[in-house]
Amino acid sequence: MVNTYPTLKIENIVASGVIADEINLAEISSKIEGCELNTKRFPGAVFRIEEPRMASLIFSSGKVVLTGIRNEGSLDEGLVKVLTSLKDAGVKLLDKPEVAVTNIVCSYDIGKFINLNRIVAKLSLEAIEYEPEQFPGLVYRIKDPKIVALLFSSGKIILTGGKNLDDVRRGLDVLEASIKDIVDNQK
Repeated sequence: MVNTYPTLKIENIVASGVIADEINLAEISSKIEGCELNTKRFPGAVFRIEEPRMASLIFSSGKVVLTGIRNEGSLDEGLVKVLTSLKDAGVKLLDKPEVAVTNIVCSYDIGKFINLNRIVAKLSLEAIEYEPEQFPGLVYRIKDPKIVALLFSSGKIILTGGKNLDDVRRGLDVLEASIKDIVDNQK
């Protein structure tokens, strides 16, 4: 498959789910190196691992949020490390922990200036928000797939809301189809 979006880059993958019925946070934070617990600042334990680089937010309810992941392969590798560390610390894990991607944030550069005012004038107003006094980017909400694109006049775009890279690419297809004529015919 040809990469039609060569500048598309994953900035962050967030995954969440349930891995246990309950977790004693004080116990795991004392047994697992790199696991911190400060309930005055945050209601869960924060477990950082270096390879792959990610942070795990672990809650007493047995829920976990994984963040800071930069590629899809690292998610599985990091999850295995987190689960192994918790099991070694005495946590009774579910037989089948259920952790799934909830959001992928990507950056993309179309390589040319975008006149955001022209986009506002041409596109459906219910799908966009643009208040340059408040935020320098234009927010474009794509319905299918459900992706939010932040467009900046520099040509840089942030895409969020996808559950996988196919969603993100389909969102870029919709975005590019919507703005192609506007961007190509700029003065």
